[in-house]
Amino acid sequence: MSRDPGELSPVHESDADSQLIRGVGLWGATTLNMIDMIGVGPFITIPLIIAAMNGPQAMLGWILGALLVVCDGLVWAELGAALPGSGGSYRYLAEIYNPRRLGRLMSFLFIWQLTFSAPLSIASGCIGLAQYATYIVPSLGSATKVTLPVLGVVEINAVPVALVAIAALVVAVLLLYRRITLIERFSKFLWVGVMLTILWIIFAGVTHFKPALVLDFPPDAFTLRPAFFKGLGAALLIAVYDYWGYYNVCFFGGEVRDPGRTIPRAVLLSILFVSIIYIVMNISILGVLCRREFATTANTPAQRYVISTFIERL
Repeated sequence: MSRDPGELSPVHESDADSQLIRGVGLWGATTLNMIDMIGVGPFITIPLIIAAMNGPQAMLGWILGALLVVCDGLVWAELGAALPGSGGSYRYLAEIYNPRRLGRLMSFLFIWQLTFSAPLSIASGCIGLAQYATYIVPSLGSATKVTLPVLGVVEINAVPVALVAIAALVVAVLLLYRRITLIERFSKFLWVGVMLTILWIIFAGVTHFKPALVLDFPPDAFTLRPAFFKGLGAALLIAVYDYWGYYNVCFFGGEVRDPGRTIPRAVLLSILFVSIIYIVMNISILGVLCRREFATTANTPAQRYVISTFIERL
C-alpha cells in the first residue's frame, strides 16, 4: 500500500523537526526524565503507600511498580527509536492511524485531553510543594473567610497554599521558556540538587537505621487474601504515579542526538535509577519512623511533610 507523499514517514524527519536543534545527549535526556519523575510525589505519598499495605511489605509496591513501568517503558522506547521526532503520543497516534485520516482525529483527541490532564499533573506537584511550606510557615495552611454575593460568608481553606503553588508554577514556566540546550543545562543543575537532597535523606536514615523497625511486619503481612491484593493494588497505583515521567524524552525526540540509541537508553536508565532511589530511600525512612506512625498520618495534615518529620526526629 503506497503512502501519500505528504504523510510523515518514520524514517524521515518532518520539516518542523529538521528545524530543531539536536542538542540533548544521553546524560541530558536521562536527567530530564529523572527530574520529571522525582518531584514532590514520593515525599508526600510515602505514608499512603505504607498505610495501603499496613507495613514494610509495601516495598512490594515500589518493586512491582518498577517492573510494570519497565513494560510500558519498553513500548515508549521502541516508538521513540522508530519515530525519532518530537511530539510523543501526538506523533505516534498520527502515524499509527494514518496522518491524513483517523490519525488526525486521534492526535487531536490526545492534545484535547492533555489540555486537562497536563495542568492537573503539574498542579499536583506545585500543591504538594506548597503544602510542605506549611511546615515552615504554619499560617499558610489557615482558612480564610470571604464574603461572596448570594452565598454570604464562605470559609476557603488554605488560600495562601494555593498562591504559593501558583507562584511555583509561574517560576517553572519561566525556567522552561528557554532554548533546549539551556534547558538541558538547567536539568543537570536541578538534577544535582535533587540527588543531593535524596542522598542526604538516605544517608541520614542509614546512619540512624534500626533494622527492627524495617522488619516490623504485621502477622498476616504476606497472607494471600483479598485484603493483601487490595492493598497491593493501592500501593501499585501510588508507585506508578510516582514513577510517571519516564517517557518524557519521547516528547522532545526531535531535539535528541542519535535518538535511535539515546531515547531507549534514557527511558530504561531513568526507570532503573529512580526505582533504586525510591526503594533505598523508603527503606532508610522506615528504619527511623515506625510503620504505625505512617498509618496514623496517612489521612492527616502531617502526611504533607513526612520527610520534615523524619529530619526533625533525627
